[in-house]
Amino acid sequence: MDINKLYTELESIYPTLVDIRRDLHKHPELSFQEVRTPKLIAEYLTELGLEVRTNVGGRGVVGLLRGKHKGKTVALRADFDALPIQDEKNVSYKSQIPGVMHACGHDGHTATLLGVATVLAKYREELSGNVVFIHQFAEELVPGGAKAMIEDDCLKGVDVIFGTHLQGALPFGKVYYREGYAMAASDFFEIKVFGKGGHGASPHLTVDPLVTASQIVLNLQQIISRRVDPVKPAVLTVGKLHAGTAMNVIPETAEISGTVRSFDPETRDLIEIELKNVVNAACLQSGATCEISYIRGYDAVWNHPKETQFIRNMAVEVVGKENVIERDLAMGSEDFAYYLKEVPGTYFFVGASLSDSAKVFPHHHPRFDFDEKAMLTAAKILVTSVIKFNKETSNQINNPIEI
Repeated sequence: MDINKLYTELESIYPTLVDIRRDLHKHPELSFQEVRTPKLIAEYLTELGLEVRTNVGGRGVVGLLRGKHKGKTVALRADFDALPIQDEKNVSYKSQIPGVMHACGHDGHTATLLGVATVLAKYREELSGNVVFIHQFAEELVPGGAKAMIEDDCLKGVDVIFGTHLQGALPFGKVYYREGYAMAASDFFEIKVFGKGGHGASPHLTVDPLVTASQIVLNLQQIISRRVDPVKPAVLTVGKLHAGTAMNVIPETAEISGTVRSFDPETRDLIEIELKNVVNAACLQSGATCEISYIRGYDAVWNHPKETQFIRNMAVEVVGKENVIERDLAMGSEDFAYYLKEVPGTYFFVGASLSDSAKVFPHHHPRFDFDEKAMLTAAKILVTSVIKFNKETSNQINNPIEI
């Protein structure tokens, strides 16, 4: 199959991708509350002639494209949920839903994957193998949608999976990859400290939970600096400390909450154990009591080396060797990790920063936006990956696959 012909097709439908992206941007839906978005996706894939399953794992959509010729089955994944953030951009496609916006590029991911499906479906008679299009709900909110979709057989018969993320803060035209660990596991904790309140003039008659909580916050930092192997990246952040309502009153309770990021399972386990030890010791020393809630979030993203190098080579074909960069470890998290635990694959990043630096804001920011042409870059890499992966295995029989 002529790759350049497929690139031309993608470029010809670029205005459609922009329209889809902007429509989704105007009508964002929060995690686990997606209704309009999966309906739109399912209708679009059905019109392309794909075999479509809806309500996969809850609100997910899976489309299956069967190529005419023998080959393996490649899965491509995009997420489609939004965030509880007020859109503050002054653009025609500004979110019309108060307090909700696509502040992480998932609208672009969805439009990109629909574009890939459009082009590959048009040339299915020349296609080797199968392509599974996984449109995932609820990436932004633990427990996420990936696990549920996997349990509902979205990966049945799949040989390899690729996913990508448009990065609004990374230079447009660049593509980033990383073998092995690429994104961190994310965990969350909430600590309640119970003391005995009283007048600020008589602290000796109280058990001050605020002082105990403050000691806990300080001691938690020693877990990373003194308990974790310094060559194993990890970070513990306390994001909230709340206690009291008046300056002269010692409160009854104090609350602490935060996040933990790590990569290898041993470090992850160690931090949880040490956090509980720190909290219990501080409360025992002060005479306070406590409750600890430690919630395991997403696992770390571990990219399979062979598949990562394959994607790197595909990216080189699209943007040139000088524009394909090995990325540093990222402490953000992604439930794409769960797909990679089931089948080989990799998760890569496409630079999508706007040319006007004054309009470049980080992900999850009220004014976040990205260069929509990055959708073309991502789509070309994914299309190339499907064609080249199946070309290399075209002498092998299709996996039996049902959706």
